Amino acid sequence: MKSSRRPSKNTSPLPPGEGQGEGKSVPPLPQAGEGWGEGASKVERKPLAIREGPIAPYLAKPPQARHSRESGNPVRLVPLGELGRWTGGGTPSKANAAFWTNGTIPWVSPKDMKVERISTTQDHITEEAFENSATQKVAKGAILIVVRSGILKHSLPVAIADRDVALNQDLKAIELKDGFLPEYVAWAIRASSQHILHTCAKSGTTVQNLEMPRLLRHEIPVVPLAEQRGIVAELETQLTRLDASGAALKRVQANLKRYRASVLKAACEGRLVPTEAELARSEGRSFESGSELLERILNHRREQWTGRGKYKEAAIPTVGAVTETPEGWAWTTVEQLSTKVVDGVHKKPKYVSSGIPFVTVRNLTAGPGISFDKLNYVSPQDHKEFIKRANPENGDILISKDGTLGVVRAIKTDAVFSIFVSVAMIKPVVREMSSFLEIALSAPQVQRQMVPKGSGLQHIHLEDLREDCIPLPPLSEQHRIVAEVERRFSVLEKLETTVAANLKRAERLRQSILADAFMLRQTVVDELPA
Repeated sequence: MKSSRRPSKNTSPLPPGEGQGEGKSVPPLPQAGEGWGEGASKVERKPLAIREGPIAPYLAKPPQARHSRESGNPVRLVPLGELGRWTGGGTPSKANAAFWTNGTIPWVSPKDMKVERISTTQDHITEEAFENSATQKVAKGAILIVVRSGILKHSLPVAIADRDVALNQDLKAIELKDGFLPEYVAWAIRASSQHILHTCAKSGTTVQNLEMPRLLRHEIPVVPLAEQRGIVAELETQLTRLDASGAALKRVQANLKRYRASVLKAACEGRLVPTEAELARSEGRSFESGSELLERILNHRREQWTGRGKYKEAAIPTVGAVTETPEGWAWTTVEQLSTKVVDGVHKKPKYVSSGIPFVTVRNLTAGPGISFDKLNYVSPQDHKEFIKRANPENGDILISKDGTLGVVRAIKTDAVFSIFVSVAMIKPVVREMSSFLEIALSAPQVQRQMVPKGSGLQHIHLEDLREDCIPLPPLSEQHRIVAEVERRFSVLEKLETTVAANLKRAERLRQSILADAFMLRQTVVDELPA
């Protein structure tokens, strides 16, 4: 299919690169210092601000040597179990709709514990539900802690109730005695969260749990109430500044993700590099169009046919899926460009300690390319059977079709491996097109065609994948598109690495500030992941 070139959209141009023609434009690449926010491009610690504030008298001193600036008395180390009254919770029967309809009591579960203060919840229960279940109410100002949840593998959610609430059974609450400021206690627990997870986790359970006797014995440093207020005020000043930098970094991450998608979209609309038609016209020569390339591919496909029975023509592009293409381009389908579109073995294999790598969706989603870091293995005998269905080779394309959908990875290794049913494999007729196909299949306009199906766990069906439509430029233009995408993505990946490193550094700095505030540097910071 040939048509006139679509006019370029009025967008801001990227810094020009080799092969970038006039009028080619995609949204600009975010640069350091543009929209990063104050402190976001370089997370820096400002120790004087904290070391000269109310926290200063307690830094770098052993517990027995620390004294309150106000009274001169030693800082007390108080077990959590002695801070106040501890309360558990429960879940009213889900089978009784009356317990959950028009409820007025906020019911806190781990899904609500993503904030530092709880003022509202996703679920509310009625007074009848409260009277007829194991859930308990706690008063405004109570400290809420998640003690049973998968999130405890890496985080300890702690929040303050801003109103009276009821509890799920996966939470515990402390209603504090006089002399303890809720904000101070909450920050003290957060400061030692990694230490608590390390020392109080219950072993041998399928869901992460905290061992309550150990948790109740965990000690926090306590100072007079006036100094608790001063420490909280200084902490919130420091952390507000740090959180603003973290939020700016996350905005940059989102912008980089959008930029990646815009590059892929432009690549498949003929807006990234000069088209072959434009170059041929300016140079006074002919060229092989996308339509002619497709005809050549289809001839090769017929010649390479090894299936059973008579050769079956591939699905052609559907009218509703195709739009205007640049001059010299054509529309085609995944099936037309491939000799095989299949998924991996449909049964969970018997894993062995060493053997042939077995690739699943997680190996496609772990990062760029195909990750071989965390693998299961199958025996050579099983592998020999599995590749009768799907024999992944260098130049083939893998797509996640279950779970995380539509992740596209070209195979760029000669390593031998098998694939699971959750991974689809496309074997291109022309292996020279493998890198372009990876770009095209990842582009938004093609990704939108990968509509999942299923009422529970959703899947991309192979028959739908075969019919997905792909814009096809001339082969030489494909090569230029691939080179330009790789150039832009190399810059993008450096920025993404820098942002990710600064986000990690910001989190470590957050824990470091908390450790300083509560005299826990040795027990907390040393246990943080590198």
